[in-house]
Amino acid sequence: MARVADAFARVEPRRTARDYVAGLLSATERKNCWWLAEHAGHAGPDAMQRLLRTARWDAAEVRDEVRAVVVERLAHPDGVLICDETGFLKKGVHSAGVQRQYTGTAGRVENAQVGVFLSYASRHGRALIDRRLYLPAKTWCTDRDRCTAAGIPEDTAFATKPALAAQMVYAALDAQVPATWVTADEVYGANTAFRAGLRARGVGYVLAVACDQHVSTGAGRVRVDVLAASLPRQAWQCHSAGDGSKGPRDYDWAWVGINPDQPWPADDRWLLIRRHRRTGELAFYLCWAPTLVGLGRLVRVAGTRWAVEESFQAAKGQVGLDHYQVRSWTGWHRHTVLAMLALAVLTVLVADARDATPSPRDRDGRELLELTTNEIRHLLNVLITRPARRLIDYLSWSTWRRAHQARARRLHYRRRCAG
Repeated sequence: MARVADAFARVEPRRTARDYVAGLLSATERKNCWWLAEHAGHAGPDAMQRLLRTARWDAAEVRDEVRAVVVERLAHPDGVLICDETGFLKKGVHSAGVQRQYTGTAGRVENAQVGVFLSYASRHGRALIDRRLYLPAKTWCTDRDRCTAAGIPEDTAFATKPALAAQMVYAALDAQVPATWVTADEVYGANTAFRAGLRARGVGYVLAVACDQHVSTGAGRVRVDVLAASLPRQAWQCHSAGDGSKGPRDYDWAWVGINPDQPWPADDRWLLIRRHRRTGELAFYLCWAPTLVGLGRLVRVAGTRWAVEESFQAAKGQVGLDHYQVRSWTGWHRHTVLAMLALAVLTVLVADARDATPSPRDRDGRELLELTTNEIRHLLNVLITRPARRLIDYLSWSTWRRAHQARARRLHYRRRCAG
């Protein structure tokens, strides 16, 4: 009997994970355990909840498999690793890492969790390959009881967002991910340790910095916006940062050599400046490469950074990256890796479709837009994975949800009245 129980403990997570990922790829309105269990035809959400909480499987191993699948299909010697964070708006104070903090998801300070993610991008496509949950220092790392209640391992120490990003980049490089560049926004570009770590690994970078960043030139230390204002007209060149949905993303660009007294491996080598052709708005990047490169290559890497925003949009809008209803450290890492797996499936299918039909046209010869992750997911659902369900199943789930919600409301009222 013990052997049977042990075998079931190993088999059930695989079967439930398959149903979970299929649900993430489905057109189900919400991608939490209740809705995913209903989509899978389960009698209740227990198996889905066990998958995220107590089932015996290692999210880190699945993460490694996701990364391997992405790299196998999208690999290119000039690949780019992109670091960025995204917020998950939450209610209450019990979810691991939650506090009032700024998140670009809302564009303001909100009660939220923040995850730092790593994306891989190449000419073949882009996908998320790693993630870390940011744990605030004062409200979490110094409160051991709170960490224990959220299931945070005892050896988890505070790490800044750039430090978390560095962990993921180093892990990717150790796994032989073919990437020669790293790009990220100001949070990471302003961190000297992050830049020094990339140089030590021989990885080129194009990292955004704020307008008040100081750099060293032959004339001394100067703010980057002051340096940009002093450049002559002929210093600017028009280059595309990549193709957008409405055409090439053309900007004016200039680059300036910096840190002239430092040996090549020791510090940043160029300041790259981007100027909007209509508004004149400026953006600044610190750059380094192990060998001499041209302006066009730095511009291409800078333009690649937006790929991670597209990955976040697809992960949240299509595979429910932010739809989870778990509070624990383990639950967060398990849900996010399964969402990354679902997104990787779509990304690989899009790349396969693009290679199979590089210039798609319909029967009448009309030009067609290339298949997107959204269109691929829609076709999967209407042609392959749409479940055949009985009406009684939907009615049973409606009854279950309402009974659970009524019980929860009754307990909330009882607690409120007792207080």
